[in-house]
Amino acid sequence: MAWRDPMAPPSTVELRHADDFAHVKLMGAELVGLVMGGRELLWAGDARFWAQSSPLLFPMVGRLREGVARFGAVATSMPLHGFASSCRFEAVDRSPESVTLLLQSDDFTRALYPFDFELVDEYRIGPGGLAVELWLRNTAAQPMPWSMGLHPGFRWPWAGEGPLGHSVIFANDESPLVPVITRQGLFTRQQRQVPLVGRQLRLDPGLFDQEALCFLNARSRTLGLQAPDGSCIEIESQGFSHWALWSRPGAPFLCIESWTGHGDMQDWTGEFADRPFTRILAPGASTRLSQRIRYRAAPAGP
Repeated sequence: MAWRDPMAPPSTVELRHADDFAHVKLMGAELVGLVMGGRELLWAGDARFWAQSSPLLFPMVGRLREGVARFGAVATSMPLHGFASSCRFEAVDRSPESVTLLLQSDDFTRALYPFDFELVDEYRIGPGGLAVELWLRNTAAQPMPWSMGLHPGFRWPWAGEGPLGHSVIFANDESPLVPVITRQGLFTRQQRQVPLVGRQLRLDPGLFDQEALCFLNARSRTLGLQAPDGSCIEIESQGFSHWALWSRPGAPFLCIESWTGHGDMQDWTGEFADRPFTRILAPGASTRLSQRIRYRAAPAGP
């Protein structure tokens, strides 16, 4: 067994309330484990399909056309979904049920994104489920363009059945038309229809053969991933505009993502600040977004 310095700071923290618990990595402030109702709900990561579990997306969501972000006369190379997932956050507050993590701009982030900021990510587990709160503050002297997303991957299935028979159920009726996305992850102005009937989308692994399903400007702030036995993972997001559902062919997980923005259009050539749905934060201003994950067990039998 490899030796570990007992004085070294932990790389992962555990949050616990009664029999429910979560594990959060300091690298990327990433949720990597979530047990509720005696069931492990979160995808644990597997390099054969997708090595992550729940990355934080910042300061952008999706892909840049040609991987280039333009900030006036400055052009930088930005990875998919930005850089937050590759940054180590500092734990600035801690209790048995919660942890508050902080990322501040530094030379590494400024080389990719020439702005000063503070990003706080708080996780709290309790009787109402797992709450995630995000605060972004612009500490620079100029307006700051940004997008953010939460990208949790859930086991699909988690209740022992096969992948069929599961549904995503939206709180409100949504359009069954979603953007066509290229194999390179760029958005087009074309749309395709998915088998969404009212509020219910019956899941089939083949739904994701053509990339993610992105419900832009969604009306629903809450949706649920329901198993055939009636058990359900409910996700409530505040401050986000879009929902995205994503998986890989043959992979036993489903990502249910909350986004403020999305990837570049196929023909995009403009400034980072002018990308569709990009938000602008004034100097000294702050903004808050949140998400809550709840688990509802299957109804009791007769």
